[in-house]
Amino acid sequence: MEKRDFYVTVDPSRAADLVMDEISRSVSGRLVDHYTRNCGHRTSVVLVMEKYFMRTGNRATLTLVADNFEGKTKVHLTGSGGGEGAFLRFDWGAGASFSETGERACTVSDPAG
Repeated sequence: MEKRDFYVTVDPSRAADLVMDEISRSVSGRLVDHYTRNCGHRTSVVLVMEKYFMRTGNRATLTLVADNFEGKTKVHLTGSGGGEGAFLRFDWGAGASFSETGERACTVSDPAG
């Protein structure tokens, strides 16, 4: 499992769109669920995405939570799954790779990133 936290200058919805667009470029990448909650000027977006990784022979998930509760957009990414078998959690770097792709999508497209 790989977790990443970082701030971006775009709003939470735009951060989610950037990650979703990048994951969708992969043939096996897909959006599983998308949830947005607005309260005044504050927004929270949750995405659950999955992608097949050949190196593990399994699908991995990437969960994104983006919010602007602190007055700036914070993005939290968790790459998980992809481990082999029922008890082995080692994913050969699939979770880290998936999280890195999500972070890169947000920060490369962010003028301040």
